Amino acid sequence: MPRKILLHAGIWLVFLSLFTVEFYWNIDHFPMVSSWVLILNLFLFYLNYSFLVPRFLLHKKTKTYLLCISIALVLVLFAREIGVHVRPERFRKFPLPLGPEPPLFKILKYLFPLLISLSFIIIGTVVKVYEEWNRSLVEEKEIEAFKTRTELHYLKNQLSPHFLFNTLNSIYSLINNKSEEASEAVIMLSELMRYMLYQADNEFVALSDELVYIQNYVRLQRLRIANNENITLNIHGAVTHQKIRPLLLISFIENSFKYGTDYKGNTEVRIVINVKENELEFICGNLIGTRKRDQHNSGIGLKNSRDRIKLLYADKHNLEVYEEDSKFMVHLKLNLN
Repeated sequence: MPRKILLHAGIWLVFLSLFTVEFYWNIDHFPMVSSWVLILNLFLFYLNYSFLVPRFLLHKKTKTYLLCISIALVLVLFAREIGVHVRPERFRKFPLPLGPEPPLFKILKYLFPLLISLSFIIIGTVVKVYEEWNRSLVEEKEIEAFKTRTELHYLKNQLSPHFLFNTLNSIYSLINNKSEEASEAVIMLSELMRYMLYQADNEFVALSDELVYIQNYVRLQRLRIANNENITLNIHGAVTHQKIRPLLLISFIENSFKYGTDYKGNTEVRIVINVKENELEFICGNLIGTRKRDQHNSGIGLKNSRDRIKLLYADKHNLEVYEEDSKFMVHLKLNLN
């Protein structure tokens, strides 16, 4: 909006400048910048800018547009001729020239007014076309952002039931084993769900809150797993003001616990998170256990995580998922800026 105001202020400044020139020069027999012709040119500018371009040119009715512009130009030249021959008292200081006019004068007499009118038309056309092009770009970005938000909402809704299902399985195992830690697990689950309900819908969350959420989840898993010596979570670096998209890492961690148990019942899940200013490195590795992967269901969490990261950190991430030394590894680097 300020840019548009400046544009129209500039047009009016040009108009007033030409009017001032006409007023002080008081050119009689060659009134190239006659004030009322300039007013007509200004009207021509707004007619073209506000009506002709949007109504015809932008709708690809080029012939109709050119016809209207041609008629308008003829009217401006006709108005100029009226200004030459029908003159108010103050314009009668000099008589109209008698005798034949020089050929060059005849050409210039029509060429200069035509060029002035054309300049008003061209400026109006260029400005309006540029504004429409810019508006289209903004609309495309808004549509793309809406599609992204819709897709992210869908992916998050996919993640939440997946997380809840896995966590309830963990608590069920504790209750089934008559573990005294079942009540503690329920409290942890309530903390996890509170985070998901009241913070995970935000566009960004504090990195410190997200890490506390991950710590609670890992603690919950350690409660249900008997041989948990090889379940580790190490966080290094200063966590201060950084922000991150919520629930970005949890599916990788869930997947590690789901498939990280070998044939002896030993579980190995090792998670390392390094934070250095606005750079985050996430490394998650687990044993490739005996439990056969359900290619469809196990892929949901990983695919959703990949898709979310791609949407949210398009050119600010590097994700590698691979197998190494009988371990399934996830290595993610994020730029949190």
